Amino acid sequence: MTSRRTFLAAAASTTVLLKTLPLKAQTKDLTALSLVEASDLIRRRELSPVELTQAYLDRISRLQPLVNAWNTITAELALRQAQQLEDELSRGVWRGPLHGMPIGLKDNIDTAGILTTASSTLLKDRIPDTNAPIVDTLVDAGCILLGKLNMHEFAWGGTSAITHFGPVHNPWNLDHIPGGSSGGSAAAVAARMCMAALGTDTLASIRLPAAYCGVTGLKASHGLASIRQIIPVAESLDHVGPICRSAADTAYMLQIMKGFDPLDPVSIKAPTADYIGALLQPVNQIRIGLPAGDFFSNLNPATQLAVDAAMTVLSSLTRETREVVLPTPPDFSPILAESIAWHEPYLADIANHSLYDPATLERLLAARAVTAEQYISARHEMIRVRHQVADVFNDVDVLITPTAPGLPERINAAINPAEASGAEPSVRNTAPFNLYGIPTISIPIGFSPTGLPIGLQISSAHLAEETLFSLAQGFQEVTDYHLQSPALV
Repeated sequence: MTSRRTFLAAAASTTVLLKTLPLKAQTKDLTALSLVEASDLIRRRELSPVELTQAYLDRISRLQPLVNAWNTITAELALRQAQQLEDELSRGVWRGPLHGMPIGLKDNIDTAGILTTASSTLLKDRIPDTNAPIVDTLVDAGCILLGKLNMHEFAWGGTSAITHFGPVHNPWNLDHIPGGSSGGSAAAVAARMCMAALGTDTLASIRLPAAYCGVTGLKASHGLASIRQIIPVAESLDHVGPICRSAADTAYMLQIMKGFDPLDPVSIKAPTADYIGALLQPVNQIRIGLPAGDFFSNLNPATQLAVDAAMTVLSSLTRETREVVLPTPPDFSPILAESIAWHEPYLADIANHSLYDPATLERLLAARAVTAEQYISARHEMIRVRHQVADVFNDVDVLITPTAPGLPERINAAINPAEASGAEPSVRNTAPFNLYGIPTISIPIGFSPTGLPIGLQISSAHLAEETLFSLAQGFQEVTDYHLQSPALV
């Protein structure tokens, strides 16, 4: 539970932070406000949670037919929550920096009495009895639930085109994918259909859609936020994290999400951290590491240009840049065998196989074939490289790579079975950081000549999220890519 002292510190930090932001407080479109701005206006009772929620519901009504980001829209629940939070403010009760913030949840996160389907035909009617702990944490902090977001089926892909509810469309170009597996989360944030969203990330699934949709997505240190009652891919690699429009908004979300869950096998106890305060810290002494190897090879020309330009900015803000060598990550494929424990009750019935997309079924059956020896060996190697990667941060403070080597493909290509099977090349730069277990954020750094967004990945040492937020915020203070919005009606 976040303390009152943390709430007061957040309010004080917000006052300073707002002076660095291009404020939109006079906008007639409430969905154009950042989380930081809206949070401050609600705290000072200059903005009503009900008005803000209704503005988002109106926008969802207009844009959902175009983007298809939502599987379930909980309009009545959202308005009830908003009214309760408005009533609390009238009595002088402020729950903290997320009081009145309308959010969406990826549809693999359990919600009591609300469909949680993982965008699969198999689970299309599944309604959990209880919330995932991370949901209770955010609702208790004052978040308002707008609904459940579309995703790649069972989070087993990077396109969000394979889904029972139909493909998610990239708001920047509706013919293209938004990335995955948290494609609906990123698309909804980019299209301003929610203030923030939760995604999950096993190999890329927060950062890739954040990059493809021109928003900011964070995979924090493994175990920092509870993943209990989230339909898993592999708990050794799975993360839950925020997707927002900016690093600042993301820090506000993580400040509340962080916490130890004794019933989550991979949850960790972490020291007290002030992510919101970190947004105000100077970055001139930060040392940047550029990983050797394939991270910067075979980039799309537009990606290369955007990365070069971003590095020019970052180099001017920081102390030094040097090349570093990262430990070779093990094969992640055997670790994905952890998924079988969850899926086996369904896979045991051959009749259920037809309810999986063929590409998803192929991946699950391949994971099912992993031997105990292969799994144990891969787990040992993962733990070894998690120890080794810590040594890299003796010489640098952050690591920087492109988030993805290419641009989002067309939906028609993504649903081609020949192209949908196997591990997507797009996870080349992201997957190692799940194996390392260290925090990684993707921030927008530009656009291709055809208007498709491009992202940059910043990583820091284990539990050093504050450094990561400082640099991401420093970059966004002097650039405006995170302020751009797609030209939707």
